[in-house]
Amino acid sequence: MVKKIYLDNAASSQKKPATVLKAMTDYLSNIGCSPGRGGYDCSLKAGRIVLETRLAIAELFNVPSPEQIIFTHNITHALNYAIKGLVKTGEHVITTSMEHNSVIRPLKSLEKEHKIEVSYLKCNRQGLLDPQELEQTIKDNTKIVVLTQASNVTGSLMPIARLASIARQRGLSLILDTAQTAGLYEIDFTELAIDVLCFTGHKSLMGPTGTGGFALTKKTAAQMSPLIEGGTGSISDQEYQPDFLPDKFESGTLNTVGLAGLKAGVEFIRKTGLAKIREHELSLTARFLAGLEKIRKIQVHGPKDISLQTPTISISVAGFDLGELSYILDQRYGIMTRSGLHCAPLAHKTIGTFPEGTLRFSIGYDNTVAEIDYVLKSLREIIPD
Repeated sequence: MVKKIYLDNAASSQKKPATVLKAMTDYLSNIGCSPGRGGYDCSLKAGRIVLETRLAIAELFNVPSPEQIIFTHNITHALNYAIKGLVKTGEHVITTSMEHNSVIRPLKSLEKEHKIEVSYLKCNRQGLLDPQELEQTIKDNTKIVVLTQASNVTGSLMPIARLASIARQRGLSLILDTAQTAGLYEIDFTELAIDVLCFTGHKSLMGPTGTGGFALTKKTAAQMSPLIEGGTGSISDQEYQPDFLPDKFESGTLNTVGLAGLKAGVEFIRKTGLAKIREHELSLTARFLAGLEKIRKIQVHGPKDISLQTPTISISVAGFDLGELSYILDQRYGIMTRSGLHCAPLAHKTIGTFPEGTLRFSIGYDNTVAEIDYVLKSLREIIPD
């Protein structure tokens, strides 16, 4: 039987720490109640899990207080909350040409309704952005900058510190998509002066699917409308949504079992160390990039520099259908990858791979040197010189 090698961590981390599984099992076996919906013991214990997860996320991102952490089902929900809750009619919004559809589609929807104007900062063929592009695109009615910290196609890192500084100096709100970076890179919400930091739990944060959320400043919370309204377990005598955090943005029963797993995932990261995790993944990335350069028919898209990218690598192969190549790698060699447009068509237009897309390899903490060498050997066998 062919050993399975998972290289689609940009979509979701597959192998979760044992502590994540234990935390979720413990909740289901010993608690199983809704948080904030009763004064009995198991409801209070469920509430404790939610609070401890808020505290863990707040500490990880250096957010001043836990009530500024809002939980959603994923980062797509979080970005929709932020974009649709903050952008007002007639405003100008700036984003980049490397964004995921979780940013592009909400913006296009608002633009179609003739509510807003959107400008796209042009990244280069490696998916990298010159901060001066932002300076030159700001208009009198520009209010919000929304962008990814790293591309899910090429791994290209955006110069977030510089972009955040420009936004701050010009009085613009910054919404940051950390889907590809949270749990891998240090992100300081307070130092960067981010207005809304959106995150997902099921990628490098090592948590389960169905978890995510956003951190926001109290000033931003006051300006932002809730996307969903309903039961919060608080001030139930009132017919209007509470205006205090986190209840203003959290309606309905939370995914408490998922949050138990997310908390354990964050604790694993803090115990292991972001630097150690990142060093391991990027060393494998460098090894993989060096090996790919030796296969003549392969074209690597992106920076090809681990100081400028996450452990995500996209390739094209002369004479090969990339969907077929992905299938061969899986069926014959047990190597799991993702081909296509990766829900980021503008990114592929930017790097010149639209409409075919690319074949993407995204490395995780569980991958090994032996696995990377095996993948390179497999590619050499499939692709004739």
